[in-house]
Amino acid sequence: MKKLNFILAGILLFSISFVQAQEENQTSKFSIYAYGGIGYTQVKNDNEPDYDLNVNTGEVLLNYQAWDKIGLATGIGYSVLSGGGFNSNGNFYQERTLIKIPVLFTINQTIAENLIMTANFGLYGQTIIKDEFQYLNRTDKDVYEGFNFGAQLGLGIGYQFDERLGFGINFNGQSDFNSFETTSNSNLNDEQRHKSFTSLGIFATIKL
Repeated sequence: MKKLNFILAGILLFSISFVQAQEENQTSKFSIYAYGGIGYTQVKNDNEPDYDLNVNTGEVLLNYQAWDKIGLATGIGYSVLSGGGFNSNGNFYQERTLIKIPVLFTINQTIAENLIMTANFGLYGQTIIKDEFQYLNRTDKDVYEGFNFGAQLGLGIGYQFDERLGFGINFNGQSDFNSFETTSNSNLNDEQRHKSFTSLGIFATIKL
């Protein structure tokens, strides 16, 4: 959680500094969208009991305003999942880290004076970069592996401070299409995916 907050804070501070260095007539069709939030996800298994995990997540997107209100965006998402459950090996505490690359349509709309609405929807691919199951007497690492795909939706409302900078509250939801598989050295034989992956947090949008 601390690592994620430092990353988002560093990106946000850099972006604000970059914006302040620009002249008013140098705005372009590009903007940066940064989001950080907390939530939960359901872990759906094929052969083991389902369970829930807490979520700390963030995204940084580069958006191109392709049409009047609609843009195209891609970037990187970073999520840390943690929580308890049980399987064939017993009770466990799990920590998992995911890296996600989304490809999205975006909508940015002024709905009142200084009041903005943002939305994004599209597809993503993601992979597990850390996966630990901590049992009473041992820790199993890299239990699940692979690369999967899914769809996501984000909705936000915020305040536009000036021509370039806006802040607000955002809701994100996503769900995997296909599953991760257990590794060859795991003593489990299972597949799992994340369902109802939801989070609520804050966003910043910065026009370049």
